[in-house]
Amino acid sequence: MLAESLEKICGVGPHTISVPRLREAEGVDMRQFPHIPTDEQFLRLIAVIRVATPYTGMIISTRETPETRKKELDLGISQVSAGSCTGIGGYHKEIGQPDTPDTAQFKVSDNRTPDEVLTWLCEDGYVPSYCTACYRQGRTGDRFMSLAKSGQIHNYCQPNALLTFKEYLIGYASDHLKEVGEKVIDKEVERIPNDKVKALTRERLGRLEAGASDLYF
Repeated sequence: MLAESLEKICGVGPHTISVPRLREAEGVDMRQFPHIPTDEQFLRLIAVIRVATPYTGMIISTRETPETRKKELDLGISQVSAGSCTGIGGYHKEIGQPDTPDTAQFKVSDNRTPDEVLTWLCEDGYVPSYCTACYRQGRTGDRFMSLAKSGQIHNYCQPNALLTFKEYLIGYASDHLKEVGEKVIDKEVERIPNDKVKALTRERLGRLEAGASDLYF
């Protein structure tokens, strides 16, 4: 109903939908919340939202366990976090407080590093993407919606995912992730349906290898 209302009033639907469940944190008594969805109910909610808004990005956080996140991806989750530090100053080495978990916004259930999560995604058949091209190219609002709902956004998402993932592999990946990731990129380049886009993607992948950066469609 919210998506329908946004369409009617604003002319666009939801761009992304996040589905967090309440987790333990300082000052939170979980006994006061007896109706938190079970895993089965939560997965059903995700499936229903995906069917209702097939064009929308769906986000899951490290609140969920690796096992649950795997199931959620299968049902339509398209964005996952990794290496989350939910405490005050958690990302700052000098002022981070790893020994004081009570400062956390929520208790993290997936403690894998970004490298481990990316390896997992690759091995499960997904294509990791760090793309922000639509924001930077002005493909937002009704312009984005027309591309998303028609499926044409895939013409941008697929090559941009490969380019941004390639740049991550060059700059940050472990040797194992590089090996796994390069196989994914090689495979996915061949799946680009437009020959011109495929050729341009290959050319830009080569430029990244040669030291270029920040390439996108």
